[in-house]
Amino acid sequence: MKLQKPAFYDPLKSYEDNYADGPPILTTTPPPTRDLTSSKQFTFLGFTISLPFGIPPGPLLNSRFMEAAFSWGFDVSTYKTVRATAFPCHPFPNVLYVTTDKELHPDVTPRLTATNREPINLETLNITNSFGVPSMPSDAWQKDVTQALGFAKANQLMILSFMGTVKNGQTQEEFIADFAHAAALAVATGAKVVEANLSCPNIGNEGLVCYNLEVSEAVCKAIRNAIGKTPLILKIGYYSDTDQLQKFAVMANKYAQAIAAINTLQVEVVDEKGNQALPGPMRLRSGVCGSSIRWAGLAMTKQLHALKKKHGYSYEIVGVGGVLSVDDYIAYRRAGADLVQSATGSMWNPLLAQEIWRYENLQ
Repeated sequence: MKLQKPAFYDPLKSYEDNYADGPPILTTTPPPTRDLTSSKQFTFLGFTISLPFGIPPGPLLNSRFMEAAFSWGFDVSTYKTVRATAFPCHPFPNVLYVTTDKELHPDVTPRLTATNREPINLETLNITNSFGVPSMPSDAWQKDVTQALGFAKANQLMILSFMGTVKNGQTQEEFIADFAHAAALAVATGAKVVEANLSCPNIGNEGLVCYNLEVSEAVCKAIRNAIGKTPLILKIGYYSDTDQLQKFAVMANKYAQAIAAINTLQVEVVDEKGNQALPGPMRLRSGVCGSSIRWAGLAMTKQLHALKKKHGYSYEIVGVGGVLSVDDYIAYRRAGADLVQSATGSMWNPLLAQEIWRYENLQ
């Protein structure tokens, strides 16, 4: 498929301008129509949905973006990760095209080159994104989330993503408490499902929260105490260590109802002269998403499904990573995903949900 202008998030504009202006597609193109009277029905976490497909936290910055996602048939979509306190975005630019082989393995290729040249086809699309997980003040996003929830039509579900914030001089206990506070603020909006982002924040130099099993369990226990019976999804990164993934699955099955994998694969990103591509400190390394990380997302879905089947776990699986086509959706579903989400694919092809709905209903 020939690459089109991005429909949800415009990488040529700043995060602040995207937030203020809303998604381009909301004002430029009428949404497709679906005959929901004859549509199949699916379930996710006990909720009836028209299609087990949507957009993960990332491109959907506020209620106007959620309105666009639901209008265009992305039936299970996630409001971008929020925090208990306001947090700024990294400097512009935040999204760059990168060139890479079909599969990205960071241990083999630890550095990629960013380019201004757009790929010709959606199937070869890869980007790096570096936002720093910005957040509005809690009173602002709580009000907006309440509005966003109203845009979910029958058999559609909005998920709200949240995370804790690392602060200078902070103790581990304070970090865990901040995570739980963000969770409590999230459920106070009336969100039916919340997602804890364990795949972005760092704890000092220890890396992603999900790779520290002791802290992950403490965070999940605190979150569960804060949210009561509200369904919880845990968003994680790619695990190369199967033993670690097994241990995480045991913990996740205890505290959560679903696991979402993956986020991105991190590498160094430089410009065509070999200099750091993204301006500012701590931005030499950034996450890559697109076709090159599909292998990792599928591998995680297969492993989580195998663990679930072997041990009788009850968690559901959200497959994310490199979903750019109907075939990618099918691959994830066959691998064991109860729900599939696409960030990069949906940004450049707003008809992706419609194409998948046709596959499910008109084949």
